[in-house]
Amino acid sequence: MRKKYDFSKAKRGPVTPSPGKTRITIMLDDDVIEHFRKRAEDSGTGYQTLINAALRQNVSASSNELDDPPLTVSSLRKVLREELHVT
Repeated sequence: MRKKYDFSKAKRGPVTPSPGKTRITIMLDDDVIEHFRKRAEDSGTGYQTLINAALRQNVSASSNELDDPPLTVSSLRKVLREELHVT
């Protein structure tokens, strides 16, 4: 059977590259993996896709927080004065 196939020019890895993605090795807790596998089974999608979506959502939320200027003492005083101002 080996004589039928010529693997001399074959390459290891996925058949098609995934542009915009990088293969990494990461250690996750067993309960986290099981949670995403259960959700993936229920939704009919891959658990790695769900993990990626959760990470993307977290990155998006944290980048939105960075867009807001930090609360300083002077800005807090200004807001309090505006809110407590009695006319």
